[in-house]
Amino acid sequence: MFLTITTTHQPATDLGYLLHKHPDRAQAFDLSCGTAHVFYPEASSESCTAALLLDIDLVKLKRGPSASSFALASYVNDRPYAASSFTSVAIARVFSSALNGQCKDRPELVEMQMPLKVRFSALPCRGGEALLRELFEPLGYAVEAKGSLLDAHFPQWGQSPYYEVELSVTMPLKELLAHLYVLVPVLDDNKHYYVGDEEIDKLMRRGEEWLADHPLRDLVIERYLKHQRGLKQEALSRLLVEDEDEVETAAGEEALEAELSLNQQRLQVVLQTLRQSGAKRVLDLGCGEGRLLELLAAEGQFADITGMDVSTQALTRARRRLERLPRGERVEVFQGSLAYRDRRLTDYDAAALVEVIEHLDPPRLQACERAVFEFARPGSVVVTTPNADYNAHWQSLPAGKFRHPDHRFEWSRAEFAAWVQRVGEHYGYTARFAPVGSEDEGLGAPTQMAVFTRAGANG
Repeated sequence: MFLTITTTHQPATDLGYLLHKHPDRAQAFDLSCGTAHVFYPEASSESCTAALLLDIDLVKLKRGPSASSFALASYVNDRPYAASSFTSVAIARVFSSALNGQCKDRPELVEMQMPLKVRFSALPCRGGEALLRELFEPLGYAVEAKGSLLDAHFPQWGQSPYYEVELSVTMPLKELLAHLYVLVPVLDDNKHYYVGDEEIDKLMRRGEEWLADHPLRDLVIERYLKHQRGLKQEALSRLLVEDEDEVETAAGEEALEAELSLNQQRLQVVLQTLRQSGAKRVLDLGCGEGRLLELLAAEGQFADITGMDVSTQALTRARRRLERLPRGERVEVFQGSLAYRDRRLTDYDAAALVEVIEHLDPPRLQACERAVFEFARPGSVVVTTPNADYNAHWQSLPAGKFRHPDHRFEWSRAEFAAWVQRVGEHYGYTARFAPVGSEDEGLGAPTQMAVFTRAGANG
């Protein structure tokens, strides 16, 4: 498999800084599927080309697990010659700094709009040239493709799915690499490895900035996740969910929250609770665009403040918000999922999950419980969630409907209390409850809050 990336940006050798690969040296990298070679066929101030040659090891390919039901797939395949999910693996391994937008020596280059040209010697397009164009042209690429017959001696066999392709665009290199990382296996409509939940995280990292608005969004997600319906639904919900604090789309809630300033009340109550806990190091899990982080940063008590969210778009907004604050540099934000154990979440005094748990389906809620209460184990955990009993207040909200389209559930006070009791007993926490917002005598408050305290912790 062979591809090249060329720029005529001046000086063109800046490409070497971005790729973190010196133009004067040929380099080789071991991969699980073989060896990736990087070298520069040309490197002048006017034009610079980096080449990626992926040498597939057929013995390794045979020994590894096969993702195909075809018995001879390990012997009869196009993997040594055509771009595929192996190409994405190589890009992530060899060009990781550029893909992640990191350039230690020349950081100003990361966001620079650069004229770029990518050439593939053999790119499978299962859907033809039309699909190739429909995937790349909406992202701003000029596409040139040269196809051929499967066999010139047997024209009745039709067109080969493999094309020589040239893609031209002006954009930051990290965006181009993200597009290739996602769309090459989409064009191939296959992956060489098992596809599970972790692939959703990869898709979110590489596609969230552009995929939501792509005209073939659903096709991209379906093919990238190997046509697994459950994974596709989960990816769509994560991709399309808006931060509930920013856009309340469910009937009636927007007007009510405008009247009550319910979100402001929620954040103030959580802030006061964290302050009273005596915490110094605080986590905001599912931090969204950083509204609670902003309040925490203004408090001298909190010496170490960290926010985590699955949405890179939300984190981008959070960073912009924090950049404007006098103490914003004290806050760290990073991308992560509550569905997995994360060592970055340990050794904190307190954590907040503000309107988070209702966005998780049951398996992920159980994983979240373990990630927070078993592995991270902060001294205090503050959890808020809608009170389903209070939904009767909204005349325009049909019975049985949720306040937000991404909610997987909304619990009554009794259901929330049962969950809190089970989690506390299982993981060694005591808990108390508090209402948030104006209380109705029969229905309670619009938001319910539980404050967990770990056995033996202060506060």
